Amino acid sequence: MRSRGGICIRAAAAVSRRGGARRRRGGRAAVLALALALAWLAAGDAAAHRLAPSYLELVEGGGGAAVLWKTPRLVARGARVEALLPCPDATTPEIEMQPAAWIARWRIDCGGESLVGAEVAARGLAESGSDVLLRIVFADGRELRAILSADAPRFRIPARERPLAVAAAYLRLGAWHLLTGPDHVLFVLGLLALLGAGRGLLLAISSFTLGHSLTLAAAVLGFARIPAAPVEVAIAASLVLLAGELAARPLCAPTPLRRRPGWLPLAFGLLHGLGFAGALGELGLPRHAIPLALLSFNLGIELAQLALLAAALPLLWLWRLRSDWPRQLTELPATALGALGCYWIFARSADWLSQINWGN
Repeated sequence: MRSRGGICIRAAAAVSRRGGARRRRGGRAAVLALALALAWLAAGDAAAHRLAPSYLELVEGGGGAAVLWKTPRLVARGARVEALLPCPDATTPEIEMQPAAWIARWRIDCGGESLVGAEVAARGLAESGSDVLLRIVFADGRELRAILSADAPRFRIPARERPLAVAAAYLRLGAWHLLTGPDHVLFVLGLLALLGAGRGLLLAISSFTLGHSLTLAAAVLGFARIPAAPVEVAIAASLVLLAGELAARPLCAPTPLRRRPGWLPLAFGLLHGLGFAGALGELGLPRHAIPLALLSFNLGIELAQLALLAAALPLLWLWRLRSDWPRQLTELPATALGALGCYWIFARSADWLSQINWGN
């Protein structure tokens, strides 16, 4: 009796002999496309999907406000994020360097006037590709939160916080985080290419949502204090695992992800959620502010993810209408995904090592 492995090997060899000429025609196109993809990645930030916001906190009192400013050490080359405050400095900033961020503390003198009606802004957001998480504590104990972004770098301080506006800001942040994160976009498209538009894809997306929900619970309970750098490396490794699934021959035994399509997306959702929660924890966002931020952020990711799948499904259908594509072109998604995943592993590992204080 012939084993399944022997049938798989002989079938692959037969396909290889029949497609010799076709491989040569498609080989150059595949190599060119892969080179262009790697050049695109090399031109961008190695972190690619790292959420690295700055954090600005103003606490009223004593005729002015105490300022806490935290900004990531690793930003886009040549970029610098600066906080623009409504009142002059009253003290010289005290600077502290941490593994992931620069921290500055000082006071501003507002002449006894309230911060209500004043304007807070940030410079360099477009160049850095990041945002500023803003928290203001008034003298009577009321709090206010907002997000400064490249599209809205200025914020006029109102008398009271509007929770719906805060939720909408984090929802937009989550959607933008997905759509501008090549690693996340590639993972979603890779799942679609692997599983198709069926029950397996629905299970995979549901598992991803569950992963984010579990991360939200962990953040609320205070268990999400995981540094962002190793999480980013693990996210890149998950892309390599997905590439391996895509590269497996259809005639071979079903791969683990095809048999259980929920496990890898669940882990991927946990990793991305932990990356966001870890970034908030490292930058010092108060714990009571994390639930609303994560819930809205996760909802934004899910909505953007569904929109991405809806846009990609017609393209997948058109691709599968033809069955005579050169083998190199059919294998290009797995090759490119694996190459980019390896690139991110090395680049992000280098970033991680650069954050370690080897002197201690």
